[in-house]
Amino acid sequence: MRFKKDIAALCKENGLRLTGPRKIIMQVLSDASDHPDAVELHRRVSEIDPGIAIATVYRTVNLLQEKGVLEKHTFGDGRARFESADNEHHDHLINVETGDVIEFRSDEIERLQEEIARQHGFTIVSHRLEIYVKPIDKKRPPRKGKETV
Repeated sequence: MRFKKDIAALCKENGLRLTGPRKIIMQVLSDASDHPDAVELHRRVSEIDPGIAIATVYRTVNLLQEKGVLEKHTFGDGRARFESADNEHHDHLINVETGDVIEFRSDEIERLQEEIARQHGFTIVSHRLEIYVKPIDKKRPPRKGKETV
């Protein structure tokens, strides 16, 4: 998920104290290559510091979301998952069988969305595209990570 700015700068910029637990939570988020929910985030944080309560994780992710540092997604399974809000725009493929989330960017999709909005007399202010998928060939594992189409 990597934050574009370092954790201390992000906290200072947003008027947040950089407490020990916050630093660990933000570091775990920064190291994440997926979109963890609060429970998974707490599991990872607990490996570093077992004294950090799940309530601290919830408070921290909610605060970081309020400040615009994190973006919250609910990919159809009801779990709130988080990623850095300062990432370049991208869309998501969600594997309905495994829950894996694959980030991708398609200039063609972006162009089509702009064209459709314009045809209806609008300009896009913001959008989010989530495509729910299942593997075509069960023998071939799906690709993970970011892709550009």
